[in-house]
Amino acid sequence: MLEEQLAHSNQQNQELSKKLDHSLKQNEALSQQLRHLTKLLYGSKTEKSRYNSLEGQASLFDDDPSFNDSEHTEEQSQQTLSYTVVRTIKKKKRNDSLRNDIEVEEIHYYPENALCDCCQGQMIEIGSTIVREEAVFIPAITKKVQHIEHALECKDCKGDSFKKAQIKRGKAPQPAIQRSIASPSVLAKVIYDKFAQYLPLYRQVKEWERYGLNTNDKNLSNWVIRASHDWLLPIYERMKDLMMNKSLLHIDETYGQILNRSDGKSGQTNAYNWVSRSVPCQGPQITLFHSALSRARYVLEGFIKGFSGTIICDGYSAYGKLEGVTFANCWAHNRRYWLKAEGKNGRIGVSYCDELYRLERQFKHLSPSKRRKKRQKYSKPIVDKFFEWVETSPFYGKSALAKAAEYSLNREDGLRAFLNDGRIEIDNNPAENAIRPNVLGRKNWLFSVSEAGAKANAICLSIAETAKNNGVDFYEYVKKLLTDLPNLDIHQNPEILDQYLPWSKMIQVECSK
Repeated sequence: MLEEQLAHSNQQNQELSKKLDHSLKQNEALSQQLRHLTKLLYGSKTEKSRYNSLEGQASLFDDDPSFNDSEHTEEQSQQTLSYTVVRTIKKKKRNDSLRNDIEVEEIHYYPENALCDCCQGQMIEIGSTIVREEAVFIPAITKKVQHIEHALECKDCKGDSFKKAQIKRGKAPQPAIQRSIASPSVLAKVIYDKFAQYLPLYRQVKEWERYGLNTNDKNLSNWVIRASHDWLLPIYERMKDLMMNKSLLHIDETYGQILNRSDGKSGQTNAYNWVSRSVPCQGPQITLFHSALSRARYVLEGFIKGFSGTIICDGYSAYGKLEGVTFANCWAHNRRYWLKAEGKNGRIGVSYCDELYRLERQFKHLSPSKRRKKRQKYSKPIVDKFFEWVETSPFYGKSALAKAAEYSLNREDGLRAFLNDGRIEIDNNPAENAIRPNVLGRKNWLFSVSEAGAKANAICLSIAETAKNNGVDFYEYVKKLLTDLPNLDIHQNPEILDQYLPWSKMIQVECSK
């Protein structure tokens, strides 16, 4: 009987010990989450390592023992003082300037009296000095332009009964929007202010009233939608056809808001904007946005229909198991997981990632074939050592460390992909950088009222980012498109559109920054 009680007590002690261990691990995981959230709230937001992001160099003073030595000789102190004095008298570099092609206006100032105070003789000029230069702003103006068609008739033919009367009529160019007072320049200005300056339409209304154009935000919204659908969409679709013929793409997505949804869901439900960006080694850079109500895989399948190759992306589950598509995962996302993990092991994981990035900065300007060879020689051993360390380390439970290890191991093939192809970037930062304008816009215009408006936003953002990637002035480019395309037969002869792509010779000459 006593033995049974002892066995039962031992069993209870073991169960309590297991529960205690589980509680301690859970407590540690929650403590890590609390530290991480506190760091996000109050700490530094940068993900940079101690290496300089451009040159891959540490601070010049980090390891300099002279900055830790508390003892200085009199000679050293004098040298330091002399150096400080030299630095303080150095001329400060201006942080404002005017471009060289800005029109220059000179205002000359002469003495009111050109006679000598002594002998009353005429004085002559001996020199002049520019005392200051300043920028002068000339506000924009709006004017009414009336397009008038004139008709001509031949009086000789009209008076001859054997001849048919000859009449000719001048033909005005077609407008971008029929029966609208919005000219291409006005439409381009509205689109530029919204998608380059991130100025919501309702804020633009007051500015247009100041220029003499009385309108409202609903009119401006309709103008953007009509211009995008009629004339910018063909350029967007042509760029998409060219993009789908490439073999490498960066893809990312971010949330948005559409108030009037066709799926019946609340306007508070997240909609999504997907972004796809080509790589520089495969021709002119193209950035395309796609508006959708969902983040599901079927949206991605429709967005990249016809594409075959490699997609560089983060670890979202929709990126996977697509026919004809392989996936390369992002080391920046992997690094973030290890950055969240507190303690020595978290720092070890981050250090492996930092070492790979240090090498990538050295390989940045190499050709794809040379970069692949360098990666195989120097980066591959680091990656092998990293995954060997993760596999052999006992990371258990639901801690940030365990999540980082799980993320790395589940995406090992995708994280290794960059080693075998020099064209593949180590991370998905190009797509994340491309999607920033959408995020900035979302913070300003907040939401889209309709799905048509969200689609117009995606088209305009695509044109804006692709123009920027190719050194084209967005405003001048949109004005050129809305002036020329309504008067061209682009639907019967779509090859005309190639002349209006941002990298074409004509656009580079006429719309270059």
